[in-house]
Amino acid sequence: MALAGPTGPALSREEADRELARLGEEHEAVESSLLALQDHAGRRLLEGARLSGTTEARWAATEQLITQLWVYFDAFTDALEAARELRARRRWPTQGELARIADLLRGTAITLPGVPPAATAAGLIPPPRLSERLSLRELAERMNAWYGEALEVVVAADAVWSALPTRIDLLAAELRRVRALAESVGVRPGAHPAGDELDGIAAELTALRARVLEDPLAFWTGAPPGAGPGGGRLDTSLYDRSARALEDVRREVEAVLDVRDDAERRLMRVRDVISRVDRTLGEARSARTEVLSKIAAYEVPVVSGPPTVLYEQLSAASEHRRNAAWHLLSPVLEGLELQAEEELLRAREQLTAVTAPLAVRAELRGRLDAYKAKAARLGLAEDAFVLERYDAARRVLWSAPCDLVTAEAAVLRYQQAVAEAVAPPARPAVTGTTDHKGER
Repeated sequence: MALAGPTGPALSREEADRELARLGEEHEAVESSLLALQDHAGRRLLEGARLSGTTEARWAATEQLITQLWVYFDAFTDALEAARELRARRRWPTQGELARIADLLRGTAITLPGVPPAATAAGLIPPPRLSERLSLRELAERMNAWYGEALEVVVAADAVWSALPTRIDLLAAELRRVRALAESVGVRPGAHPAGDELDGIAAELTALRARVLEDPLAFWTGAPPGAGPGGGRLDTSLYDRSARALEDVRREVEAVLDVRDDAERRLMRVRDVISRVDRTLGEARSARTEVLSKIAAYEVPVVSGPPTVLYEQLSAASEHRRNAAWHLLSPVLEGLELQAEEELLRAREQLTAVTAPLAVRAELRGRLDAYKAKAARLGLAEDAFVLERYDAARRVLWSAPCDLVTAEAAVLRYQQAVAEAVAPPARPAVTGTTDHKGER
């Protein structure tokens, strides 16, 4: 550092003392900041880390910037100490001494070397010059600006290293837990897509952690260089993608686990449903035989055979369970449950369709008995005409095979006979009237 000759107006003694006190406070603040930066955990990590990419380039520039900060701070200290020493010579300094103090404190009395090329190439500071002449105020402003730029790099790297590796390690631990569960149910690489997916996620996390440790600034976004500390944010997009993929696999593995834990109950339920299908179809076939023998002139639908496909699928599901192939059992069992329920519904529909003629005959018999009871209450139990109609309807309904069309007509005639027997007799029609003179 070289000091120039006196320039500018001299300061008064009080002004010189106030300026020295202000610059002394600023000197202490700058010194505290530089010492804090020197002791910052992020800076120590950056110094000892193996860096690459964006972080390597920016840290190389920042290291030179920090070195330059100390050079500038030493120049600041020397100029301030020189002014203090000059002021301390006598209580009432001369005009020449006050002018010299003014030049040290306010003039461009400090000549400094140009800044390192790496720092300017990184865009941290303006293009370099061989030397510069600055005032203490300009020097302090530049140091403050450079300190902010250096702190931005250190804080960003420290923020990434403090957050992402830990989160990646926690996700890797969850990955190991999911992989253990997956292997317990046969979900392995090459045997199930989820097993291959777990291998891919593990490789992604390993690569991501290595990259975070070597290039933390690649995961800091939202603020351009020079925006100052706290102006950016952590970029977790790659981590989030792996976390979502692992969550999808975890849900799939848990679904297979549910199948394993509930397989026997579900298989027993499917067996029960298929057995009910068999019994229902058997009832339908027996009912069809009965209908064909008891009902005449009625088209009865054909009943389907036993559900052999369901038995084959049930056998395959049981085989998967014996072999602990839970990942294969899951889709087979889900499809089997759905098909068994559908087959039971169809069997019930066939039974209903086959027994419909018997239901019609039973309804006609019930109607005939109900009208017989009504006729008895009305005192028509001995009415010959009503009894004749009743006997005719009963013969048709209790004959085998029964003609439902004829039976329904016979029941209807019996109902009409009962209704006519209790109806009041019709009055004779009046054909004309005669007035008091006998004229029509």
